[in-house]
Amino acid sequence: MEFGINLGFALKRWPEPEVWTALVRQQLGLTLVQYTLDMLDPWWPEPQRGRMAERVRRAAAAEGVAIHSAQLGIAWYTYNGLLDPNPDGRAVAREWWKRAVATTAELGARSVGGPLGALSVAAAADPVEREQRYMEMLDDVVAASEEARAAGLNAILVEPTPVPREIPSTITETARLLADLEGRTAVPIHLVLDVGHALYRPLYGNQVALSDWLAPLHDAIGVLHLQNHDYQSDAHLGWPNEHADYDVAAFAKEVREAGLANRPVILELFFPFEVADAVVLSQTISSVEHCRAALSG
Repeated sequence: MEFGINLGFALKRWPEPEVWTALVRQQLGLTLVQYTLDMLDPWWPEPQRGRMAERVRRAAAAEGVAIHSAQLGIAWYTYNGLLDPNPDGRAVAREWWKRAVATTAELGARSVGGPLGALSVAAAADPVEREQRYMEMLDDVVAASEEARAAGLNAILVEPTPVPREIPSTITETARLLADLEGRTAVPIHLVLDVGHALYRPLYGNQVALSDWLAPLHDAIGVLHLQNHDYQSDAHLGWPNEHADYDVAAFAKEVREAGLANRPVILELFFPFEVADAVVLSQTISSVEHCRAALSG
């Protein structure tokens, strides 16, 4: 399996492209990353953003590190995005996606995306408004795909989340989204399936299995996100951890049996900013080693 890491672990600690690329290549032994747009905000002024993206491209090329895609980060995920109850908020989200596509192209990656948005409590409780927001969001994704094609990208990434006010949040809702977008987008829609999301038992029940998602959504899955978790939270923990021990070998077996072993597996770790840098680095290294061994077993 092609194995890489999301750069969320490096936030605020190793932002210099020459530093994180060397860390990824030399200390983690990886050649594939998923860039987080927390490290290069699409809203930043274009001249500075372009120079910073160029520096990233040069550093990645020098270390032989490939940037698979750019992923919406923690910062933008805190907003309601394309499902904002305020029309001005939705207009801002559409502009953000346009800039995110441009930033991704500047980085030399080929796809961009993440969670699409979150309804307010009031909107989620109103079936008419929920449907209206959903239908408008479909148009917004189509527009983003057109921007992506014009920029030379090959896919828009959509990440289901275990939050009922976010769309999509269930297998059925994800399948509907894909069906409603079929034939409308300028580039394909690929799913980012995160094990911490897909196996969140408070929403999906104690019997939920990864295969429940892999079978019906098989053809659309483009990226698999790996994290250590306890099935009760979207923790993005590493290995070892006394509170969680997600079975990566079992994950690999399910993925292979589903015929998805050719999809990249991206380790996604997040650490509180107050955790010591040495601890973060040690936990990241041990997590990569743990997952690499389990995936290749």
